[in-house]
Amino acid sequence: MITKINHVSIFVLDQKSAYDFYVNKLGFKVNTDVEMGSKGRWLTVNPPEQPELELTLMAIDEKVMFDKVSAEKMRDLVAAGTFGFATFKCDDLLATYEELKQKGVLFKKEPTREFYGFSAVFEDDSGNWFSLSERSKVE
Repeated sequence: MITKINHVSIFVLDQKSAYDFYVNKLGFKVNTDVEMGSKGRWLTVNPPEQPELELTLMAIDEKVMFDKVSAEKMRDLVAAGTFGFATFKCDDLLATYEELKQKGVLFKKEPTREFYGFSAVFEDDSGNWFSLSERSKVE
């Protein structure tokens, strides 16, 4: 029986830039950062309060997963903002929104109250987009 998920991959255009974005702008912690020779770099980060969930910042290259043509297609799709991967939660959406904007995070949608909650949408430095939601007071 499956009991948990512990790794999720986010495809990024440049791991150095993604490292800076996720660590220095979003405040994530580096969990693993290892060069694996010809197989590239294994880089995982996690939200500070959720160390058991590692986000693998996966380079789109021809080293492991993709052939040349597939890598080119995937890079184009990611850069076009085709993917939306997750919803990140915070305690105070307005404060977090302002903090991230000051750090240069690009928001596609300002904080808005919707039928499903209070949220905003931002994108990472590769073009992946994410929802940012305020934690419910009853959680």
